[in-house]
Amino acid sequence: MNPHMSVPIAPPLDYVLVPDAFKLPPGLNFGGTSGIALNSKGHIFVLHRGPQPLMEFDADGNFIRGWGDGMFERPHGLRIDAQDNIWTTDVAAHVVYKFNPAGRIVMVLGVKGRAGEVHEFGHLRLFHEPSDAAVGPSGDLYVLQGHGKAESRVLKFDRDGNFVKTWGKTGKESGEFNVPHSIVFDAKGLLYIADRSNGRIQVFDHDGNYVRESKHPGPPCGLFMTDDQFIWLAHGHMGRIMKLDLAGNVLGEIPGTGPGKGTGQYGEAHYIAVSKRGEIFVADTLNWRVLKYVRR
Repeated sequence: MNPHMSVPIAPPLDYVLVPDAFKLPPGLNFGGTSGIALNSKGHIFVLHRGPQPLMEFDADGNFIRGWGDGMFERPHGLRIDAQDNIWTTDVAAHVVYKFNPAGRIVMVLGVKGRAGEVHEFGHLRLFHEPSDAAVGPSGDLYVLQGHGKAESRVLKFDRDGNFVKTWGKTGKESGEFNVPHSIVFDAKGLLYIADRSNGRIQVFDHDGNYVRESKHPGPPCGLFMTDDQFIWLAHGHMGRIMKLDLAGNVLGEIPGTGPGKGTGQYGEAHYIAVSKRGEIFVADTLNWRVLKYVRR
């Protein structure tokens, strides 16, 4: 069976693709675009695998600044918290960085180049392939790890970076994971985790207690929760961009998306973000671009 045919066709959503939405300086290109996020000003941040791996654009896609050369080995996840701090993960260097809004590092979790459980002196929690890191409504930080080689799990830290607890392991049962890839929170503080290789979204409370799940054939990669409590899903190698309710029901999808190299198609629809204006941005790691959609 063709895996791209295993997901039912959803009602089309009335969005159109905006061509050439990002205005990069001459001679500068995106590498593999792995992360996309927006701050309180509506500025768009892109994490990619090329020169100046962190880039900031204004709401209209005009380039503001880029930084981060030499800091990353394989940049992956990108989130911006309520105070406009910027959080990134590096699946190859095994670290999580917190930047303040000015772009200065204010916290490093893990030890660069050191995969494991705990530092040998016992004072630092280590990671093994951290894929996403997001701050919950209470201010606690949740980190997903396990990108194919490492044990899949969730790690929880307090707002000061102190390790609190971990849960999950590699597996297919409820509360287990196979490449936990993206995490968002609803208004009640429940965690929604894209369990990529298990083809589902699992839901937990803030202590890691399993609540429910929804099945999504193929690799659900990127999640974004809107203020009106809808989930947007970037559906990985299927390249389909879908809108879900909190129960995981598919309400619709953007027409014209799917796997490929052409207009509106994806090598891997990896991460997704939605602006206050309702614009949708999707980072594609394999086609090295970010696509923007607006309501028709």
